[in-house]
Amino acid sequence: MAEHNLWAAAFPKLGEAQLAELAKCPNTKLRHFQDGEFLFEAGERDYCFFIIKSGQVEIVDKTGDSPKTVVVHDPGEFTGEVAQLTGSPALVSAVARGECEVFEISPEALHQLLNRHLDLADVILQAFIARRQLLRESGEFVGLRVVGSRDSQDTFRVRDFLAKNRIPFTWIDLDSDPAVKQLLAQFQVSEKETPVVAWGTELLLRNPSNLQLAQALGLRRTLAKTVYDLIVVGGGPAGLAAAVYGASEGLRVAVLERVAPGGQAGRSMRIENYLGFPAGISGSELAERAVVQANRFGACLPVGTQVNSVAFNDGQMVLAIDGDESVRTKCLLIATGADYRLLSAEGCAQFEGCGVYYAATPLEAQMCHGSEVVVVGGGNSAGQAAMFLASQVRKVYLILRGDNLHKSMSSYLADRVEPTPNIEVMLYTEVKRMYGEGHLHEVELFNNKTGERRRLKVPAVFSFIGASPRTEWLPPEIEKDERGFVRTGPSLGQSSQWNYRRQPFLLEASRPGVFAAGDVRSGSVKRVASAVGEGSMVVQFVHAVLAER
Repeated sequence: MAEHNLWAAAFPKLGEAQLAELAKCPNTKLRHFQDGEFLFEAGERDYCFFIIKSGQVEIVDKTGDSPKTVVVHDPGEFTGEVAQLTGSPALVSAVARGECEVFEISPEALHQLLNRHLDLADVILQAFIARRQLLRESGEFVGLRVVGSRDSQDTFRVRDFLAKNRIPFTWIDLDSDPAVKQLLAQFQVSEKETPVVAWGTELLLRNPSNLQLAQALGLRRTLAKTVYDLIVVGGGPAGLAAAVYGASEGLRVAVLERVAPGGQAGRSMRIENYLGFPAGISGSELAERAVVQANRFGACLPVGTQVNSVAFNDGQMVLAIDGDESVRTKCLLIATGADYRLLSAEGCAQFEGCGVYYAATPLEAQMCHGSEVVVVGGGNSAGQAAMFLASQVRKVYLILRGDNLHKSMSSYLADRVEPTPNIEVMLYTEVKRMYGEGHLHEVELFNNKTGERRRLKVPAVFSFIGASPRTEWLPPEIEKDERGFVRTGPSLGQSSQWNYRRQPFLLEASRPGVFAAGDVRSGSVKRVASAVGEGSMVVQFVHAVLAER
């Protein structure tokens, strides 16, 4: 039933009244295509949106060894999916079957249509999201092909980047897939050159950096040569909320994200205490919906954009980003969040990406399915990871240095973790040492209360042991607390860095027009809902700052 509902949402048919409304929209063109003519092809960027008036349009997947039909659109149906809004290359091709007549709408006109015709926007946006979900979950769509070893840190990094950005891909394990040698010969690459990324029969990249991947996939969008009203550094819940509210209110907004939208929350398999989702929602789905919203309202979200520093010049902020580029803005939101701290266990560093992980999603679970694993931490992230992994592996050892699971974990989650039969909670315990060759094989645990040492044979350790703020790029003018989190609020009016005629706003940092929201802010509540609330609030203060200038 759920699959049927998803298909119905993905491929709705517009009524005659809706088609008539579309025909009247400015910049809508009526076009004719002959049988076999392409409306657009996979890999094409900035392609148009088409509504079929007569005839048929076949959607074709060319990423596998032979072309496959995804769906055939009839009159009243339309092309496109999430990539249509984000500026990414098309994942599929559209081919006329028989003579067909279509309404053609440019990418710019589509944005206008979605903002001005809400009844159509609801249908189109739901279809776009459902189509991307179908492609990911079909099991038949190959998408990008990543060829590399499970013991390669670079292979995991590439797969992790694609998964975080919700790019459909298929991993071909260099160590176990029988077709790998033939595939490498086809691409004319050696095992030493892996991981490699391919699209259909075309080799795209050899061991690419995240930036190279972002550029090749159209995720690294070009920033406008202008002064933005608001630049957000960090694409977690706080940053995405600010982008949605700011762009929807007419501000020129850009979100500079180094890896993928969603932040730590984007890696959560199940968020159950976020308002309005009683059945829960995955962090990646929440992030994807927010990205679609932000793009719909015209925000720019260039993924793979590393901000190196910020300077103050004539009342504006100048941000230096990778590639010797810079961008100027009137207001700045620091929403870089915090990274999970690295384990101090001996030998840990060599196993990151090949046995030590900082998220628990299907990507990581694939590496240890049916085994025993260790989860380190006592907060909600650790609890959510333990519950998800318990459904994927034989046993989960949940390691806490403290004496009580309820101290830092929400009660609903702790009450669910404790009775789960294949989760063993180990109190007063820490990971001391890790062992393995190429991949993690064993860990040594130490009980701080009894002095007991214990060794476990596990292929994976998942670490969620607190967070360190990503504030190393900030200048001295932005005050931080003793742990490195950004200080905000009226108390900064006494700061030597504050030299303005009014007191700082609630979320304002120690320079006028600079704000902080979410986990990076000193004293913040480490929850998705509070981060979204803070990001939304910042927009009100941005308007006030802009009115002063």
